[in-house]
Amino acid sequence: MSETKDNAVHIVERLSLSYGVSSQRALASCLDVPSNNVSAWVQRKSVPGNAIIKCALDTGADLKWLVTGEFAFSKIKSPKITNEVSSSSGHVLLQKMLSSGGRAVLNRIIEAYGFKTQKELGEHLNISSGTISTWVRREYFPGDVVITCALDTGASLEWLATGEMTTTSHQEPTVHEIPTINKKILLAGKLDDDGFCYIDESFVPDGVNLENLSFVRSGKSSWLIEMGVSDLSNGTWLLDIDGTLDVYTVSKRPGNKLRIIGQDGEFECSTNEVRAKGLVVLFLKNAI
Repeated sequence: MSETKDNAVHIVERLSLSYGVSSQRALASCLDVPSNNVSAWVQRKSVPGNAIIKCALDTGADLKWLVTGEFAFSKIKSPKITNEVSSSSGHVLLQKMLSSGGRAVLNRIIEAYGFKTQKELGEHLNISSGTISTWVRREYFPGDVVITCALDTGASLEWLATGEMTTTSHQEPTVHEIPTINKKILLAGKLDDDGFCYIDESFVPDGVNLENLSFVRSGKSSWLIEMGVSDLSNGTWLLDIDGTLDVYTVSKRPGNKLRIIGQDGEFECSTNEVRAKGLVVLFLKNAI
């Protein structure tokens, strides 16, 4: 195994703690093995991987803690025992594990490591090809190797052991990706790229295409602007007037006239005297 096992006595203690039992006989009952097996493990100074896997899936105990006494995340100070267990437990779980040996479990181990052949797996774990062939031929369940694979790769222990995976305890959490939009700076009548920024979609009005949205800042003011919108209407717009860009409030007048209000005043002009570069959908102003 890639992780060095702790003393068998300590492993048995952690198994007992996980199940909440205080005697070897009670632990043997939980693990569905003969009552004298646990004492034999202690004497041989070796706990079979099958027992550790079953305990981890039965109780939700941290696998690395069961094996080594350490946690996968060093900040954890005590064992995490939860009520969430695998889709099966007890005798049923044990039977699923043992009936999933041989070729089936070998294929899952190879897949978890990202290997393509048994030879690659054998070289990685320093196991002879003859031993691996014996697993297949005898439908053997290599518990220690399953544990090693789970700790090495982070693959689901339940999937490696049984080929199944509970959606409640092992499904990857849904991560909502925060969208990004272009960030630009408006300076001296020119619009320059300024990287990108994250945007909370709740700030974006319905119907606005995020792909066309830019965060534009100038001095103490900033705007969310839907770029490429050119059909002028009443509202706030990024306009190109005589080659100079700025943000203006626009209101339409009869006769294709526009009333345009900017920081330096207001004026009227014809619609063909300005070019719309984008529609402001949100205005932000620094209070300081």
